[in-house]
Amino acid sequence: MIENRIKHRHLSSFVEVARLKSIGKAAVSLSISQPAVSKTIRELEEILGVELFDRSHRSVVLSYYGEVFLRFAGASIAALRQGVESVELALKQGASIVRVGALASASSRVLPEAVTRFLGSSVGTTPQIITADNVAILNQLRAGELDFALGRMGSPASMVGLAFEHLYSERVAVVARREHPLFAQGAGLGRLSDYVVLVPPSGSIIHDHAVELLIRLAVGPQLRRIDTVSTVFGRAFATTTDAIWIAHYGEVVGDIAAGTLRELPVDTSDTFGPLGLIVRSGAPLTLGAELMMAAIREVAGEVRAEGER
Repeated sequence: MIENRIKHRHLSSFVEVARLKSIGKAAVSLSISQPAVSKTIRELEEILGVELFDRSHRSVVLSYYGEVFLRFAGASIAALRQGVESVELALKQGASIVRVGALASASSRVLPEAVTRFLGSSVGTTPQIITADNVAILNQLRAGELDFALGRMGSPASMVGLAFEHLYSERVAVVARREHPLFAQGAGLGRLSDYVVLVPPSGSIIHDHAVELLIRLAVGPQLRRIDTVSTVFGRAFATTTDAIWIAHYGEVVGDIAAGTLRELPVDTSDTFGPLGLIVRSGAPLTLGAELMMAAIREVAGEVRAEGER
């Protein structure tokens, strides 16, 4: 690929020659020899396959292609300089905090590994993880109480002033303790009404999915229900009683892997929803936030590669 062959020395030499309109002056500015500048410019032209300067003039004049390339070359150097300055500033400022809002499912599935990788970057930043329901997370983010969030995309009204970057998709899971009577041979889901069901409350991001599942399973109004978004309570209650728990798959994936909870044979394929990074539109991010988001993207990519569930 062409971009992989272009080095910083190519860009800096090109921009200086264009700025000073002289190879000699550019060489002085860059503290290198004039032949070195000329050679670097020729290399860049060979890589791009075009002439960047019109050599029919006595002075150094940009060609049409040179004018086009200058806009992007200058922007690239400026971005690199800003990046270096940001790192230097972060190092001077010392320890800082990156505040991350996250759904419980993301806190269980993606964040632990992402935080581990982030801490290995040695930037002296302390992660602060705030777990809440999606509505609370979006409100805190909009109020500036969070640097960014990892959650589900909300309704258009709730996303005003925010930007969403889709990372992976996740479905709802219907689980119970490993030895639950519904897993007995011959047991059917028709007896679901015999048990307490933990359901996300109205207003939570997967409440409607949970209600639709219960309707599909013909669970009537006599259902004994507990409304909760607490992963801690849900796990404790579902593993010590015969309650059924409807939750984000990411909240229970570890319990399923450990064998303490099992999924009931309920088709939840139509409950997939997008999870991703949410930021305030146009708001600058700290170096710590950028690095944490990069770690989350990396881990989320591995979740996608394993197959979204």
